[in-house]
Amino acid sequence: MQVRYAVSPAETKQFTTTQLRDNFLIESLFETGTIQLVYSHFDRVIIGGVMPGNQPVQLPTYDELKSTFFLERRELGVINIGGLGTLTVDGRAVSLDRLDCVYVGRGSQTVTFSSDNADQPAQFYLLSAPAHADYPTRKAGSSEVFSAPMGASATANERVIYRYIHQDGLQSCQLVMGLTILKPGSVWNTMPAHTHDRRMEAYLYFDLDPAHRVLHLMGQPQETRHLVVANEQAIISPPWSVHSGCGTANYAFIWGMAGENKDYADMDMTAIADLK
Repeated sequence: MQVRYAVSPAETKQFTTTQLRDNFLIESLFETGTIQLVYSHFDRVIIGGVMPGNQPVQLPTYDELKSTFFLERRELGVINIGGLGTLTVDGRAVSLDRLDCVYVGRGSQTVTFSSDNADQPAQFYLLSAPAHADYPTRKAGSSEVFSAPMGASATANERVIYRYIHQDGLQSCQLVMGLTILKPGSVWNTMPAHTHDRRMEAYLYFDLDPAHRVLHLMGQPQETRHLVVANEQAIISPPWSVHSGCGTANYAFIWGMAGENKDYADMDMTAIADLK
């Protein structure tokens, strides 16, 4: 498990491209038969990916967690962006089709991931945060959750937002998680941009043609930087940073947050004209 330390806006504005990528970009999350995890010191969130092959893959614990099992003091959100898969939590098997989500509560001791067909493997995206309360393990499919069309083709941001783990959906201690799918011809996400000092955020970009890229904007609203992001790469976004992007083609992305609250609307908006 990689460990990424928290950095301030003052440090970040001095970073080279390589330093920005080393601190905020996760380039590889899905490798057959393995679990890839990054521990961020921003709200102690863990971001990861699992792509099981012919054999199931079990979630281990790690020395950095100082726990007897991974979810002893943590909760976990899982969204499948690949083929049909199965998540087994303490002996209970849950089938996950593409874009299905499962919340796994604190205290779950054994978590195992498997692909129903190794030729079309499941790809489980993981987001975990510390938890101080217990909530039950529950599943939600993309057709069962709150969804809302937003944006317009005239501003190149026509999209549909799906909310899975949030105040009025799957219950959690502090995780908030969902995804956004941009329509063909639309490329902008989260514009106008915003920050929220009360929680960090992570993005996983997916369903992006391998030949294309997303230019992800980060940094303080008057001190922006950018990262060039490929398909199935993730971004760690500090609480002080905007998180917005523009692709060279349409794409989808999973957004997830952890911090002081679960209020989806907790955003400090920045007008487009005020960005620098």
